[in-house]
Amino acid sequence: MSRSGRSPSELRNMFGANLRVLSKQYSSVSELSRQLGINRTQFNRYLSGESFPRPDVLDRICEFFKVDARILLDPVDSLVTAGMVLNGPVLADFIGKGVNDIPQDVFPDGFFRFSRRSFTNTDQFVVGLVNVFRKSGHTYVRGFEAREAMGEQGLTLDARTREYRGYVVRQEDGVALLISRRKAMSSSFNFLTRVASFENNFWVGYATRTVRENANAVRATRMVFEHLEGTCHSVLAAARTTGLRREEELSPFHRRLLQPSEPFR
Repeated sequence: MSRSGRSPSELRNMFGANLRVLSKQYSSVSELSRQLGINRTQFNRYLSGESFPRPDVLDRICEFFKVDARILLDPVDSLVTAGMVLNGPVLADFIGKGVNDIPQDVFPDGFFRFSRRSFTNTDQFVVGLVNVFRKSGHTYVRGFEAREAMGEQGLTLDARTREYRGYVVRQEDGVALLISRRKAMSSSFNFLTRVASFENNFWVGYATRTVRENANAVRATRMVFEHLEGTCHSVLAAARTTGLRREEELSPFHRRLLQPSEPFR
């Protein structure tokens, strides 16, 4: 339990120790202080316990690291706070290292069009659109299941039910995406690696879903991601191609990368 009546020096030292633990997630103090909007010299004073931030700066730091004001009183390893599973003491040096500060040239922000074979109807392909964005040093994915695919399974078609979100983890030869629908009703694991193309904007890999084995369906299939660079008009044009599609309706380069006639191994 937290102790009360601590001196300003004790509070500064506890805050500094906790801030050093949280900062280990990032390879560069300069980059971290830049993201926080704090002068590096001043940030180093916080880390060493020499100085304490103003209330508004403290609030900014807590919001960035997804911790609360107990950062002043208790060791950060003992705090149970939102956003500290992957970056907490158990996983920080494992999964946590991969979710922090993924460079834009490895996997950029923006809209991606993807295609893969349907998990439930292998004669069709799913073409979708996702948005990749960054917040507090992490990379996230957001999109919506195809209406036709949800309808075939007798599921609700409203946007809230169709929405899914996930996070991106850097891998040795690409990126991995863990994606889930609301309340973790279903999830998928995706791996992507960049492939040579004219605009260097394609990734290919595979998608797997967390369901039981079914002789009439697949749980893993190839997947293509295409980064849509350009205007809002080009994104809207791509959005009109989404949904369930036949093989011949796929864009030529998507079809080439998916290798529909070759078994997935």
